Amino acid sequence: MKSSPEKVNLVSVNLHHMETRRKFLTKSLLTLGAATMGTKSLFATEDNLAKSGKLRIQQNDVILFQGDSITDAGRNRENLKPNDTGAFGHGYAMMAAATLLNKYADKNIQVYNRGISGNRVPDLIKRWDVDALQLRPNILSILIGVNDFWRTVDRGAQNTPQQYKQQYQQLLDTTLKQLPEVKLIIGEPFGVRNVKHVTDAWYPTFTDYQEAAKEIAKEYNATFLPFQSVFDKAASRGSGGYWTTDGVHTSMAGANLMAEAWLNLIK
Repeated sequence: MKSSPEKVNLVSVNLHHMETRRKFLTKSLLTLGAATMGTKSLFATEDNLAKSGKLRIQQNDVILFQGDSITDAGRNRENLKPNDTGAFGHGYAMMAAATLLNKYADKNIQVYNRGISGNRVPDLIKRWDVDALQLRPNILSILIGVNDFWRTVDRGAQNTPQQYKQQYQQLLDTTLKQLPEVKLIIGEPFGVRNVKHVTDAWYPTFTDYQEAAKEIAKEYNATFLPFQSVFDKAASRGSGGYWTTDGVHTSMAGANLMAEAWLNLIK
């Protein structure tokens, strides 16, 4: 029996992804192994990094926030400058960037926001060269996924958690091929339940997208930022409507909550 073209293509995509990851991990292991020879073992070093859960800001670092409207937050997209208030909007990226620029004033860092409202992973893929790779970030923070699910609910888009994961893998494979030393932060897509748009109809499917983001972070040795847990814990201090305007987009308090969680990853 002959395999269908769809199955053959899917197998090819998976094999290509596995080979890309194999090459990247092999290169990383060799590099780290050489750096740690005669001191600590490679695995002890990786274990210590995992336990610390912190990223260190270095001299002249370029830090890039990427994502959808939560990251965009009304920024002026005509303004492409780093470290400029008008280029950041009013969300968590602006609040986090302001703190970074204050705390690390001696590091000469450049911080960019390239979030665009409505984006899904395929939209990031289309603009990735200009809006990410050409900026050559040392730290790349990505929050994407809520629209990949949401558009299947409100606009009938065809997508699955598996497709979301495969597209995300494609994006990161491309990134690591050109920026093998980049430090990745993967933000968990989140929804504050029973606030306007985020109804019971979102579940359990939306949870599968969140799980896919978590798996991606583990697979790519990225720092995972569990935004859902951040908002769930905040519910003890304020209602969902206090932290978000519609279950997804943040209030001023919610943006600060996210920025604080992001900054807790940095040392």
